[in-house]
Amino acid sequence: MTTERKYSEDEVGEIFALATSADGATVPVLSEQEGLTLGELQDVGREVGLTPERVAAAVAALNARTEKLPRRMWLGTPESVGRVVELPRAATDHEWQVLVAELRDTFKAKGQVATHGDLREWTNGNLHAFLEPTETGYRLRLGTHKDAAKALSAIGAVGFTMGLLLLVTSGLDEATFRGILSTLIPAVMAFVGGGVVAGNSLRLRQWADKREQQMEYIAGRARALIGAPAIGDESQV
Repeated sequence: MTTERKYSEDEVGEIFALATSADGATVPVLSEQEGLTLGELQDVGREVGLTPERVAAAVAALNARTEKLPRRMWLGTPESVGRVVELPRAATDHEWQVLVAELRDTFKAKGQVATHGDLREWTNGNLHAFLEPTETGYRLRLGTHKDAAKALSAIGAVGFTMGLLLLVTSGLDEATFRGILSTLIPAVMAFVGGGVVAGNSLRLRQWADKREQQMEYIAGRARALIGAPAIGDESQV
C-alpha cells in the first residue's frame, strides 16, 4: 500500500478554487499545515458548505493536469516534443501492463520495459515514457526527439547561404564569373538548400503534431487508469 497523498498549500488553494468556482462559495482560510489528504480536504470543505463529492471532483481535476512541454526548435524546425502527466499514486502491476500495451499500440513499437526502484520506464529509441515518483505523488513523463533534425536543416541552410553568396559574388565580379553557369549553379544551390530547409521543417512539424496527439491520448489513458484509487491489486511500484 502507498501512503495517501498530501496536497501542498498551493494545491489546496487551487482545489478549493475549483470546488467553489461554480457557485461562488467562500474559499476556506487555512492555517499553515504540512499538506492535507483528500479526507482532510473534505472535512475542511464541509465547514464552508462544500460536499465531499465537490471536493473530490476538484481534486480529480487537479490530479488530471497535463503539462505540454514546449517544443525545442532549431532553425524553425521542431526537434523534440513531450508531455508530463501528474498522477496521484503509483501504478499497479496490471495498470502498468495495460499502459505499456497502449504505448505499443499507439506508437506501433514494441519498445523495452524496465524497472529501477520506484521508476518504471518504456523506451523505443528516442521515444520514452517514464513513470516516476515526485514530492506529491507520481508523474508520467513522455518525450521524444529527432537526432537528424539539426543535421539536415544545417546542410540545407549551408547550401542556401553559399548559393546566395555565390550569386552576389558573380554579380560583383563579372571578370571571374562569366556565362550562364556563373548564376545557374549558385541559383540551384540556393534553391535546393532552401527546399531542404523548408521541406524538413514541414515534415518535422507534421511529425511533432502527430507525436503530441499520440502523447495526449496516452496521457488520457494514464489519467483514467491511475487517476483513481487502485482496485483489486495491492502491488505498487
